[in-house]
Amino acid sequence: MKVLIIGGVAGGATAAARLRRLDENAEIIIIERSGFVSYANCGLPYYIGGTIRDRGALMLQTPESFRSRFRIDVRVNEEAEKIDPQSRTVTIRRHTDDSVYTESYDRLILSPGANAAVPDVPGVHGEKIFTLRTVEDTFRIREFIENTRPKRAVVVGGGFIGLEMAENLIHDGISVTLLQRSEQVLPPMDYDMACEIHSYLRMNGIDLRVKQSVTGYEPSEDGGVRILLKENEPLEADFVILSAGVVPETHLAEEAGLDLGMKKSILTDDHMKTSDDNIYAVGDAVCVRNFVSGREALISLAGPANKQGRIAADNICGIPSTFTGSQGSSVIKLFGMTAASTGLNEKTAKAAGIAFDKVYTFSASHATYYPGATNMSVKTLFCPDTGKILGAQIVGFEGVDKRIDVLATAIRAGMTAAGLEELDLAYAPPYSSAKDPVNMAGYVIENVRSGLVKQFHWHDIEEIAAGEDAVFLDVRTDEEYARDGRLPQTTLHIPVDALRENLDRLDPGKKIYVNCHSGLRSYIACRILSAHGFDCYNLAGGFRLYMQISGNAAFDPSPRYPCGIIMD
Repeated sequence: MKVLIIGGVAGGATAAARLRRLDENAEIIIIERSGFVSYANCGLPYYIGGTIRDRGALMLQTPESFRSRFRIDVRVNEEAEKIDPQSRTVTIRRHTDDSVYTESYDRLILSPGANAAVPDVPGVHGEKIFTLRTVEDTFRIREFIENTRPKRAVVVGGGFIGLEMAENLIHDGISVTLLQRSEQVLPPMDYDMACEIHSYLRMNGIDLRVKQSVTGYEPSEDGGVRILLKENEPLEADFVILSAGVVPETHLAEEAGLDLGMKKSILTDDHMKTSDDNIYAVGDAVCVRNFVSGREALISLAGPANKQGRIAADNICGIPSTFTGSQGSSVIKLFGMTAASTGLNEKTAKAAGIAFDKVYTFSASHATYYPGATNMSVKTLFCPDTGKILGAQIVGFEGVDKRIDVLATAIRAGMTAAGLEELDLAYAPPYSSAKDPVNMAGYVIENVRSGLVKQFHWHDIEEIAAGEDAVFLDVRTDEEYARDGRLPQTTLHIPVDALRENLDRLDPGKKIYVNCHSGLRSYIACRILSAHGFDCYNLAGGFRLYMQISGNAAFDPSPRYPCGIIMD
């Protein structure tokens, strides 16, 4: 059997190695148009910023290592130009001498990846405007920085690569302005969770500007780049990193007549087989099924690409492996902060027509009496009827990656909030609390579902305040109330510990909307009020979330107890 693989990196290289482990006699050829076949794509920004200093550390495999260990023929600097499914041949051009030849195959695996999206605006192809997708791009940017020692950069786009580039340029002593066309960075997060990231990025020196549309680029008088904006004054920088997303590279598949899906991505079945029985496809160019919603999706992440490469190899060798979909689990380091998500967010749930509710919890990374605890904001989406977990987002510091992985596993297993309550997770004071943040999310969801507490959200406040029967009750301490401000609609301030003695100040004929810093003390207040016959609602996420969104508050790094009170 002869297997030809177009493209290396995650999907193609994984498929090749798996094929060899399954079939010692197969002829395996990888065609890679760049000079590097298997490299740490996710590590590229960290080489540019100097965190990773050794170029060789980025290389996972080389043509020589593939040859010596796996007897795989890797041909770099060669590009597939045409696929002929009828004759099972591929036309290939060598970049070294521009010669062309034809290679046959019994099975073909497409792993072309995705290209950096380049908006069609004037001047976008200027010599000081860079994209980051390949190792060659990385070296080009790093060499520009080393040779010219620029002082100002503009990063266009606040996705994973854009944010990582912004951080690494700051580390390298370069002033960074980050432009984001929409109202938030990190599309996998919801706006309310992204707001906490916004203030933290600004605290760390990034000039973040949202709702900014770039209309073009032109040379500036000092030899740099002038960035033209739709409704704002132009910016000037020494160079630009363009990180406006990626698009599947599927022209070979399209010209070969393969079936395509959304945004011309390649359609495959669960075995990664395309509409041609002899051609498989894996990686960023493939249309996948969202595991939670069941809808078509494009998810450009290394994890799914590696799984797909393995699955394609299995099926070529007669093992009926299947790809059951991707839930888009992701994590990113932002200076000292970590942001992570898995499953559906509000945008994707609404687009899929899936009913959901949400809770916010504010948990310490480990026992608060053990030194060094930090806080994490957790947002969990769930099905109101069944309690099934649909998605989660976490922003914090220590322990974020651990909790998002637990929640990702819970989603994959189809668990409900009741299941989160029952999870038996490892506990010792330096690592967690007896009630882990994942358990806490389950407890809060079940409190909501069982009717122990009713919620209202930050986006409901103005509409509620417009009514005539609303009382907004703040139950924080006197010190917090004086120091941190209050909701503009606040009617009464009664600390939770004094609430029972002041119930006569409340009108039982009106609805009581209660808030504290994080939502924990206001939940306790709601239980007290409910027991005395009041109709009350708890502000989900608390005053801190409201201020992060509506007040554009500066990031507060102070460690706090789960109730929100600052630790001594």
